[in-house]
Amino acid sequence: MTWQDFVLLGGGLGLFLFGMKLMGDELERAAGNSLRHLLEVLTRNRIMGLLMGMLFTMLVQSSSATTVMVVGFVNAGLMDLYQAAGVIFGSNIGSTITAQLIAFKLTDIAPAFVLVGMILYSFGKKASLRQVGGVLLGFGVLFVGLDLMSDSVSKLREMPEVAQVMASFSRTPVLGILAGLVITAIIQSSAASVGILQLLASQGLIGLDAAVYVVMGQNIGTCATALLASIGSNKNARRTAVLHVLFNVLGTLVFYIVVQFLPVTDWVASLTPGDPMRQIANMHLLFNVFGVALFFPFINQLVALVNKIVPGEDPAANAKRLQYLNQNILKTPPVALNHAIMECKRMQQLAYDNIELAMQCFLAGKATESQRTDLAEQEDVINFLNHEITKYLVLINQTELSEHEGVLVGELFHVVNDVERIGDHAENIIEYAVSREAGKFALSEAALLELRDMYSSVHDLLNMALTSFDTHDENRIVRAYALEARVDDMADLLHDRHIERLTRGLCTPNSGMLFSDTVSNLERVADHAINIINSADMD
Repeated sequence: MTWQDFVLLGGGLGLFLFGMKLMGDELERAAGNSLRHLLEVLTRNRIMGLLMGMLFTMLVQSSSATTVMVVGFVNAGLMDLYQAAGVIFGSNIGSTITAQLIAFKLTDIAPAFVLVGMILYSFGKKASLRQVGGVLLGFGVLFVGLDLMSDSVSKLREMPEVAQVMASFSRTPVLGILAGLVITAIIQSSAASVGILQLLASQGLIGLDAAVYVVMGQNIGTCATALLASIGSNKNARRTAVLHVLFNVLGTLVFYIVVQFLPVTDWVASLTPGDPMRQIANMHLLFNVFGVALFFPFINQLVALVNKIVPGEDPAANAKRLQYLNQNILKTPPVALNHAIMECKRMQQLAYDNIELAMQCFLAGKATESQRTDLAEQEDVINFLNHEITKYLVLINQTELSEHEGVLVGELFHVVNDVERIGDHAENIIEYAVSREAGKFALSEAALLELRDMYSSVHDLLNMALTSFDTHDENRIVRAYALEARVDDMADLLHDRHIERLTRGLCTPNSGMLFSDTVSNLERVADHAINIINSADMD
């Protein structure tokens, strides 16, 4: 085998992996948003979670993308471990579809897929057409890469050492399992590594009796992506990644024992004699279906075991740390964008809690040391999140985003800034409360009643802003603007009443200034809230 053959092998592998990634990315862009919402809503029971895990993985061609997303949902509190287990089990079965497609040996018509895909991808006027083109282009490139690898891999038959290594996997199964594990962990795609294994089998370099152990290792190696994504996440997210590993490791152990005592490879080979690529695809499917059928009834016990492996509780929600963001999920930009929204919502909640606390103190006319400390600590977290989310959004902006996603990232920059400013207004208001407590300023009951009434509308607007990323009601903006207009009208009215009280000598200039400043701060909070709602409307 010459150096040119090795270059051809590397180039073919590169095209194969690129085709896989392009096809998966475009499928996720085409169906990702709706399917992510379905994953959140339709995974309330395990059976539905299993089916959704299968469907999503089949569409995006990546069990890793599914499990990373599930880790994020658990991290965000949108799923519990029991629901996540069902989705993970389903993703293992869904991941087998790529091997079945590869076994159809479509290399002869792959250039046609490339041609049609490139035309749609390059010249399609609608985003949906470009996405379809990207899927077809990726599908075609995948098989072109497979064909290139096939030409170079055929030369490996001239090297007896390669055949000896492959044959050793049947004699020493642990080597085969380790080989599958390491290769899959490196390329972070079980579908791609199984495709390479199919190619080796098609050239007669490995038999099904040895390949079965490599398949076992590949299913363990695919857990690497979820494990990386769980780094820096909360304990439940880490438990989700460990559950994925535990399920695949236990499945491998049991299937290994079964293979030692039953002629499993002979049964699978007899289904498609003379077709080694289909045999490996079927073995991959059998292994995953077997694991799901075996362990699905024991999800409760698996979750209990995982809770013992990863014990302890998560830090409080107001801890100075990122809960939803890490570098690993940037590999899947739509998922990273969803996580950025979750972190923004967390920041919003902290800012809104501070406004609520500040107004309670102001209306009560006093602020305890504990209340001031709590507000200051949460404001510190808000400032931290402002800085870190902004940095993360910059990183997301450097990835491949759809036009809509790019616009949404731009809007999130504004959201973060608006939320930070709301936190600043909370600081101002609690300082006014401290001033009232010191006896420097006295406000009449009428003035306090007016501020309560105004804050009621501001509070409703803040709640609407907090849920604006979750709901897509067309009338939301209309209702929000009506509330914001009411706040503006009240601000004008309260300023007029303040001037009237000053004129009549019913309040001191200092008290009037405090009242006026509070009204202005509440009005600005409402302005920032409506900005957030406008930005969320881009989602």
